[in-house]
Amino acid sequence: MRVLVISPEASMFDGEADAVVVPIYDGQMGILPGHAPFMSPLGKGILTVTHQGKQEKFEIAGGFLQVVTNTVRVVAEAVTKSN
Repeated sequence: MRVLVISPEASMFDGEADAVVVPIYDGQMGILPGHAPFMSPLGKGILTVTHQGKQEKFEIAGGFLQVVTNTVRVVAEAVTKSN
């Protein structure tokens, strides 16, 4: 599935992924390829994108999550790369 992680300043990630774990307003949500369409406000916390056996982590706050047609869009008010 394609994953886009976008902040007001820049596109932080744009690529294929095997799984995504994202903080939404009331907890954590896991997304795998083929997930049903979904939209939610984001919470504050760590977004994890797993691709090619590696994990990339981002600290995010505010914004929204959209899942549609095997594409995950995370549009956050603040995004920083995390270790």
